[in-house]
Amino acid sequence: MIILGFDYPDDCYFDLENDMWCRDLGDGRMQVGVSAFGVKISGNYFYMCRPKSVGNELEQGKTMGVVELSKTVVTIKTPVSGTVVEINEALEDKPELINQDPYGKGWICVIQASDWEGDRARLAHGALLAEQAERRMRLEPTDDWIKP
Repeated sequence: MIILGFDYPDDCYFDLENDMWCRDLGDGRMQVGVSAFGVKISGNYFYMCRPKSVGNELEQGKTMGVVELSKTVVTIKTPVSGTVVEINEALEDKPELINQDPYGKGWICVIQASDWEGDRARLAHGALLAEQAERRMRLEPTDDWIKP
């Protein structure tokens, strides 16, 4: 689905507050990354991405790693609780994959979900996504580049 010019794939669930997404890979594993809108408001260029390593336990809404943007290093928050089971090693050499393909080659890590039912209730998806995402996007001072 395209919302105000930004892609929000139908197979993803969104933590709109933190501009993150997750995708169910089956057997309780969730692929996680930064949303296209999150990439845009971050300045469109990631210089470094360091997710927490395999084996780390994460709690929804808490830090899952750090990214370096043009002039700052910021934490990124996980949209789902669980254990990191895989990290995208391609980002070590090419963090720009997050900008170029946030829902494909730019994924950050895979988490074995520990409370998917509880976490899912706090994520945007389906029929209400468009309204919720648009409300979130309008909070940013970006009306000059948000497409009507």
